[in-house]
Amino acid sequence: MNRNINMSDISDGRLYELNDMVKADCGDCKGCHTCCTGMGSSVVLDPLDIYNMTKHLNASFEKLLQDKLELNVADGIVLPNLKMEAASDACGFLDENGRCSIHPARPSVCRLFPLGRIYENGGFKYFLQVHECVNSNRSKVKVKKWIDTPDLQKNQKFVCDWHYFLKKVSEHIIESGDDSFAKKANMAILTTFFVTPYDLSKDFYEQFYERFESVEQMC
Repeated sequence: MNRNINMSDISDGRLYELNDMVKADCGDCKGCHTCCTGMGSSVVLDPLDIYNMTKHLNASFEKLLQDKLELNVADGIVLPNLKMEAASDACGFLDENGRCSIHPARPSVCRLFPLGRIYENGGFKYFLQVHECVNSNRSKVKVKKWIDTPDLQKNQKFVCDWHYFLKKVSEHIIESGDDSFAKKANMAILTTFFVTPYDLSKDFYEQFYERFESVEQMC
């Protein structure tokens, strides 16, 4: 999502790369799940998140939409996000002990926290959100260890390509005011990248880029 923010208000003023040390380690978040509550629709999911969730839970995207996920519009584009429980305002994947029940397949936003990404010059870097985590006794950890994401080189390319693709589509939707294009683009993005099942026995990135090429040309 595009956000107009002042980095000095939310970060420590530094930008981090994968091999940098950052004060983000919360000690396994024992006894705390504050960051998993009251998030509204802000934990937006990408195709890799859905691939990992459907594989880990052996459940289709449509099945997850019945209670754990929902669809919302972000900058003119319809995308899935984690759904908060009505009674507790907590993520639907928290177990009875307040622990993440899908931790190995948790979304990229959750893997990053309390880090965020800032996109610029066709790439991105990481920043530390200084007001988001209530644990003030964090220790330093290398960024790539903290985000705990396999195939980092492939992942970094995917993150960039997905972000800048959505940015271009969003800008066209907003600037053109073309409702027919917006509907066509949203249907293509949802159907191609989320609804159509992935072969969970095969590499995600190869499948993503096969789909990406066709939708990118259309949009």
